[in-house]
Amino acid sequence: MTLDTLIDQTPEPRTIRSLTEDLKRLGVDEGMTLLVHSSLSSMGWVCGAEVAVIQALLNALGETGTLVMPAQSTDYTDPASWECPPVPASWCQTIRDNMPPFDPHTTPTARLGRIAACFRTWPGTLRSDHPSLSFCAKGPDAEDILQTHRLGDSFGLDSPLGALYRRDTRILLLGVGHEANTSLHLSECLADIRPRKRKGAAIMQNGERAWVWYSDSDYDSDEFPQIGSQFEKAHPHFVDKGSVGSAESRLLPMKELVDFATNWFRIRA
Repeated sequence: MTLDTLIDQTPEPRTIRSLTEDLKRLGVDEGMTLLVHSSLSSMGWVCGAEVAVIQALLNALGETGTLVMPAQSTDYTDPASWECPPVPASWCQTIRDNMPPFDPHTTPTARLGRIAACFRTWPGTLRSDHPSLSFCAKGPDAEDILQTHRLGDSFGLDSPLGALYRRDTRILLLGVGHEANTSLHLSECLADIRPRKRKGAAIMQNGERAWVWYSDSDYDSDEFPQIGSQFEKAHPHFVDKGSVGSAESRLLPMKELVDFATNWFRIRA
């Protein structure tokens, strides 16, 4: 969407104040632990762009709330698995030998949008130590949520998703659908329906850069929109819907959704 089109489709500028009010009206409250998936362009023209959105989220949560977002860096993976676009097979070993090691402070996010990319660098934001599927968080519970993130359990119980599942976490889909709902990967792990796959990454190990191989689930999000739709039909009382700016948004409880999806996967297996 071009900037001209975005302006034409926005009845009035979205501001930190108006977005904060929209978030509170939707149900975002002080002290909440909130996992956010977002699209900036869906919100209309925002005065301050992604910075304003993050400030509105922090305002709505208050000092006692914890804001969490994915910080995936899928460009920092085994090049043999790349599809968008693929690279020549003859390049793969060169890439493995020269890929910079993951650094939670400098490694960029990939394909998560401007809000998540900005949040990674926000003062006081912490990041989990996983080379490709990390999470960022800011707030009093951030360190506890991010402290465990095993290489071979990227989205399982020994990951930030597992820590969020054990809390009273709410998911905010801000202008995106369930196709972006990372929490459903935890259901794949709990249902134990995916084969394991060899994956690789460059990390710092004993003070030295090293390329390491590890085994993890072969995650697949193709069924997420169907699962989310079925959950909303079965449990409409769990889902708060409304607009944040121009963005059609949903606020829903993580544990109930993950439990529903885990059972759904088991039945379908």
